[in-house]
Amino acid sequence: MSAARDAGMTPASALASDSTAAPEATSGFANTAIDSTGLMPSGLEPTPRGVAAGRWLGWRRRALVVLALLGCVGLFALLRALSATPFVDAAWRTNAKGQLVLASSGDPDVQKFIGETVLGVVSPDGRLLPTEVLLARRSPRWVLDDAERRRQLADGAAFAAVVQQGAVRLQLAESGATVEVRTVPRGYAGLGSMFWLMTALALVFYLIGAVVVLVQPDERNLLYGVAALAQTTHLLLIGLDTLSAFGVPARWAHLDLWLRIACDVVTSAACVHALSVHPRRLPFQGLIAVAAWAVGLGFIATVGLNQIPRLWWWVQTMHLGYFAAGYVVLTWSYRLEPHPMVIVMRRLGLAVLAILLLLTAAIALSQPNPEVQQFAAGPGALIWYVFQASALMLVPFLSRSQQVMREFTLLAGISAVATSLDLLFVAVFALGQFTSHTLALFLALGLYAGARQWMLNLLMGSNMLTTERMFESLYRIAREIETAGGDSTEHFARLMRELFEPLELSHTSRSAGGARVVGDGSTMVVPLPRVPGVPEENQPRGSLVLRFARRGRRMFTRDDARLTDRVLEQLVRAVAFDRAVEQGRNEERARIAQDLHDDIGARLLTLMYKAQSPEMEDYVRHTLQDLKTLTRGLAASSHLLSHASAEWKADITQRLEAAHCELDWSFDFDRDVNLTVVQWSALTRMLRELINNVIVHAEAGCVDVSGRFERGRFTLLVSDDGAGRKPEDWAHGLGLGGIRKRVKLLGGEVRWRENSPRGVTCEIRVPELGERP
Repeated sequence: MSAARDAGMTPASALASDSTAAPEATSGFANTAIDSTGLMPSGLEPTPRGVAAGRWLGWRRRALVVLALLGCVGLFALLRALSATPFVDAAWRTNAKGQLVLASSGDPDVQKFIGETVLGVVSPDGRLLPTEVLLARRSPRWVLDDAERRRQLADGAAFAAVVQQGAVRLQLAESGATVEVRTVPRGYAGLGSMFWLMTALALVFYLIGAVVVLVQPDERNLLYGVAALAQTTHLLLIGLDTLSAFGVPARWAHLDLWLRIACDVVTSAACVHALSVHPRRLPFQGLIAVAAWAVGLGFIATVGLNQIPRLWWWVQTMHLGYFAAGYVVLTWSYRLEPHPMVIVMRRLGLAVLAILLLLTAAIALSQPNPEVQQFAAGPGALIWYVFQASALMLVPFLSRSQQVMREFTLLAGISAVATSLDLLFVAVFALGQFTSHTLALFLALGLYAGARQWMLNLLMGSNMLTTERMFESLYRIAREIETAGGDSTEHFARLMRELFEPLELSHTSRSAGGARVVGDGSTMVVPLPRVPGVPEENQPRGSLVLRFARRGRRMFTRDDARLTDRVLEQLVRAVAFDRAVEQGRNEERARIAQDLHDDIGARLLTLMYKAQSPEMEDYVRHTLQDLKTLTRGLAASSHLLSHASAEWKADITQRLEAAHCELDWSFDFDRDVNLTVVQWSALTRMLRELINNVIVHAEAGCVDVSGRFERGRFTLLVSDDGAGRKPEDWAHGLGLGGIRKRVKLLGGEVRWRENSPRGVTCEIRVPELGERP
């Protein structure tokens, strides 16, 4: 069962796949090379090949219009021919015994017999035809008994000859009279609502098949077109079965049966052939295709040339065998490559196979009951073919979130299940009509609820990212992009991995206007957006190509593409917002630093000159120096680690000397890096708070401060020999709590431990320090 290459059903979407070259994988995002043919969306720069593809697109549009006109003209011709067929000018109803009763007639001579039971139709040779010829006929394809099928075809042919004479003679029961009812043209209104529904469904399926073939006329889509044409034909034949008092002439009776069987076999063979090439071409694919068609065409020829005994059993066995072969082919394909389309197709095929098995068992077990057999070959067959056609129509739309199509297929499948269960309950358990209907409906509704959620899980996934986790990922990636600078392609790739868990992710140099699902839902192409505030040479370029969502367990849908566009849009806005906020912070820091320097600095300078004692003058001088260090740090956008460590040492030395405490200082780093304002401010305040605690609480005689910066990791140790013990019991107020908050802001960790024999050590570890390149 094929679909358009890019999972889109419009010729415009195919232009993108035809008019662009295969993208070049430029990054090492995936270990597996991917087939990118046809992945690129429209909106690229025009190329000579694109111009040729434009002409090709115009040809396909014209071909689609021609095929649509041919289909409509052919359907109109059929409707016109059927509206002119003779129709018995009477209406019927059934009584409590299931007998046919004359309900109304437009013939004045017949109206006096209204209410009488009809025993049958009198043929020209005097034979009494059964009353079922006046009703919608049973599909001969689904009549189990060979003799009963031959009798039905013969009665239909005899009735067709009767209505051509202009009048039909009815044998009545109560009066014993034979009344002649004239025939009139059926007219369009006499075709019935069910016939119009089946013809509309057939036309839609015909047009879908034409679009799929024209979008990408390759092997698999041509096979889908063949299956669609076969099912369109069968839907029209089922529509003819819904016409009441419609007889098939003898010369067409055998052709009618042969054509129905041929449609089933051709559909099955085309599906097996298509599954051997899609979503990937299997080893020995040619042998599989030849075997599928050889068996099918041989069986069709045998049916056309010979009278096969137990024909229904042979046709059902052939049908079930093809479905089983398709399931085996899909299983083999998935083992070779975990394509999500295979999972969806295999489970959908399994559901169709299970329903067909259920319907087959119900019809086989109901053979002794003629009324059940008649229902199975009438409404039962109609419901099955509607479900089979809707399942095939759903295939090209699996990755396009066509909710109406999906719900229609589910309802058709559940209706087929309910019909099969109803037949099964009557045939096996001999339940009454009301009881079997109620029980079958109850079970079918339960299956519908489960099957609907199952189908949604296949398409949307049962482990979708929650909104909370999505915003956490957005915020984290935005902060990383904002602080890292440079090319942010890897950050976007990591976000896509968190959102969809693709089995493969690669980078292509081609760009596009928006996210797009291609490859029958197996692949999504995500263009990389421009990041505000990043130089042109560092802007991410091209697109990310994601294959096999949820590790190959689900398909991409158009909802995924829309979600991706919105997520990237919000991510770019978040980056722009962060940059604006950071710019505002820097401007505010500079303003505060300037105000402190101009106002508080001037006052402290005046106070230093007016000091009453040398000690007071020295204290104010040191305070003024601290203020200059603070304002300089606030005003600067970055600080070298070597300069910052020198300032820290000078400040700590001055404070410890005033407290008569010794300082052991060591600071090693493998390279000098620039600290951001946030990093400098946090480390400065943490060191001051730790030294304050040593001076005020520990009453230590010696403090050891050591720092080490190696390969981007920073470690700071502050130890004392004071009276502090049991740090795990300390209350974390503003001081220690502030240290923890600042360490967390830097993405690091802090812990306190006891020294032996006295004192406490505070250890701070920051995994990444300095401005990112």
